[in-house]
Amino acid sequence: MAELTFDQPSRRRFLQQSAAATALVTAGIHSQPAHGAEYTGLQSDDYLGPVQVLAKVRDEKVFTEGPAVDRTGHLFFTNVPMSKILKWDPRTEKLAVFRDNSHETNGLYFAPDGSLLACEGGAARVTKTDAKTGKIKVLAEGYHGKRLAKPNDLCMDDQGRIYFTSRSATEDPPGENVKAVYRIDPAGKLDQILAWPKVHMPNGIVTSPDNKKLYLIEAHPDANRHRDIRVYDLNADGTVSHGKVLINFYPGRSGDGMCIDAQGNLYVGAGLHKTRETSEKLDTKPGIHVISPEGKLLAYRETPEDTITNCTFGGADLKTLYIACGTLLLSIRTTIPGKASYRPDA
Repeated sequence: MAELTFDQPSRRRFLQQSAAATALVTAGIHSQPAHGAEYTGLQSDDYLGPVQVLAKVRDEKVFTEGPAVDRTGHLFFTNVPMSKILKWDPRTEKLAVFRDNSHETNGLYFAPDGSLLACEGGAARVTKTDAKTGKIKVLAEGYHGKRLAKPNDLCMDDQGRIYFTSRSATEDPPGENVKAVYRIDPAGKLDQILAWPKVHMPNGIVTSPDNKKLYLIEAHPDANRHRDIRVYDLNADGTVSHGKVLINFYPGRSGDGMCIDAQGNLYVGAGLHKTRETSEKLDTKPGIHVISPEGKLLAYRETPEDTITNCTFGGADLKTLYIACGTLLLSIRTTIPGKASYRPDA
């Protein structure tokens, strides 16, 4: 196995990379979408600062995902194909391996008590790592006698309920549950709240600051499938109702992961620099999209390489947006802080 190394840019190179990324955004030279009207007239500077490159991950394979920040300000994110959870220290600007053999963990989320929740796609389970003991507990690994499709991303509401997405590469895999969204109650009960064919490829998931809405990214790469963000009423019992499409990315690449600020705006990683072997077009520009609760695109920042996946808020004021993007760890300062519950209790 090749040695895992990380690039820690010097201060000068850090600033040069940041300036270069910002210039690329301004010039718009990375991608030429078929339709770009949605990106004109934006007031991006009112929401987002420049893109900064924090580190580059080097390994046999690199596909970064799942950023989440703990109560001390450390950022955790994943390199899915190498089954590693990585840890970034913003004070020392050092990156290290937090956990090997993570079973292709994708999405991460810190519970209010500081425990780390993880979607272990390779093991088809959702786990919880105790903040004090480090002990790993399995929260979900099957439903109605069948294995879960790969858990992908997760979030929590103010009642301590966990919501997670689960998806596979095929429509009806034998011995496995269909693509779905699940809820884990605090007592441990698992319920399927959305499922194929109502959802096609569930991915990123967040709750609104008031916990009255559940937002879900649909990201199916095949033609005539859902590529959008859907919003549902989140009912008192943890069920959802009155779903509708908030914003449609089709025929471009849909969002992958997202987080939400204190005012209910979504920060979504979406788009591609170049096409891949799917039906996805370049209509969606590659980068962070800020979308209002009404579905309006408010702001956009281009990111420097494929494939942007997910983001989360951190920093002392919750105004640092950390972004997993291909081989890079990026950050953007924001004018609005993230949802307060992104910071675990002290």
